[in-house]
Amino acid sequence: MKIWTDKDYPIIISCAKGLSCWTAQEVYKLGYKPVETAETRVVVRGAMRDVFKLNLRLRTAHRVLVPLLRAKCYNIRRLYELASSIDWENILDADSYFTVHSFVFNDSVRDTRMPSLVTKDAIADRMTAYCGRRPDSGPGFDGASVYVHWERDTVLIYIDTTGDVLSRRGYRKIPGSAPLQETLAAGCIMAMRWDVSTPFISPMCGSGTPAIEAALMALDRAPGSFKSHFAFMSLKGYRSMIEGESAPSSAPRQHFGATPEQIWKDMLAEAKQNEKPVSSLPRIIATDISPEAVENARSNALAAGVADAIEFSACDFADTAIPETKSGAIFFNPEYGIRLGNMDELVPLYGRIGDFMKNSCPNYTGGVLTGSAELSHRVGLRPSARIPFYNGRIECRLLVYPLYPPLKENRVIEERRDPPV
Repeated sequence: MKIWTDKDYPIIISCAKGLSCWTAQEVYKLGYKPVETAETRVVVRGAMRDVFKLNLRLRTAHRVLVPLLRAKCYNIRRLYELASSIDWENILDADSYFTVHSFVFNDSVRDTRMPSLVTKDAIADRMTAYCGRRPDSGPGFDGASVYVHWERDTVLIYIDTTGDVLSRRGYRKIPGSAPLQETLAAGCIMAMRWDVSTPFISPMCGSGTPAIEAALMALDRAPGSFKSHFAFMSLKGYRSMIEGESAPSSAPRQHFGATPEQIWKDMLAEAKQNEKPVSSLPRIIATDISPEAVENARSNALAAGVADAIEFSACDFADTAIPETKSGAIFFNPEYGIRLGNMDELVPLYGRIGDFMKNSCPNYTGGVLTGSAELSHRVGLRPSARIPFYNGRIECRLLVYPLYPPLKENRVIEERRDPPV
């Protein structure tokens, strides 16, 4: 496998359960045609530049993987043999660092850490045999990354080009209690079909993730631009010239090639250059009854570079100022009694949310993400859609409500007639 020079190979985009259809939509918008969409992955075909682009632009994905091997595997010894057969000396630098992480669902494996450890040993032994030395290894994602997916009798070994998952953008410095993952927030906003030119309201904003993700979408800021390190940066040949590759705009014209590093930096610079100005954004409003939560959300927005794009205030959600508009989106992520909240207290809360959306948010699309079927009925409105998502292992539904203006009162004006003579 020559990740830098091969022109067409499968690229596996992994995502959280419930997000694959939204990841597939993103992939389509980026100009790719998925060859497979499953529960937790989308598969496309491409090459180096596509690996870079997907890592940079995807909002709902977790990792971008390139397969190295697929084979039948029944025990740990066979896994070692298979991992040893891969030409790691052409993929990893002997003086670098790498990590191995894995997913295992196999009855022969009692300790789920073993596949990662055995794969590390196989890589180290192969590198020592071919290079005379081996790279360091450990649990961190500050170097190259290998991913092992071993399910029943089939094992797949990948180069993980991402490293630390894409959902960790890096801006959420203060997470707060039970924060909404960035990729899930982005998926919910996409599912509400928010037009990025209209207002976005986030009452109960918590750590600010939905409002921040909305601002990033409206700016067209690449979510991968926050990450200082991707695992592909530690692969062998990242800084080596590739003949035939078009030089980036920043390179002298006499160059007849480019390094992957130059190509990545040029792609990143182009993405930043194409961002929209903050002054062009619609109103994005984030409120929370907790002043501390609002300050935390403001700090996170500052780290994301969108603090000037969001209006923050501390108040009860029902006191949130709603701009008059012909369309917009308002998103709630209330407690639902599993990780936080008491069910008896939440029943009237959900009723208040429904009343607020009905009476104060005409022309908006409302969204309520909840993990409680019972509480979802307490909103008191009829949703146009119940879209499944997973908040960690908790199965949730995004309830989508088209919010109409109140009906005008029909007044019957009696015709005035002159009295008979």
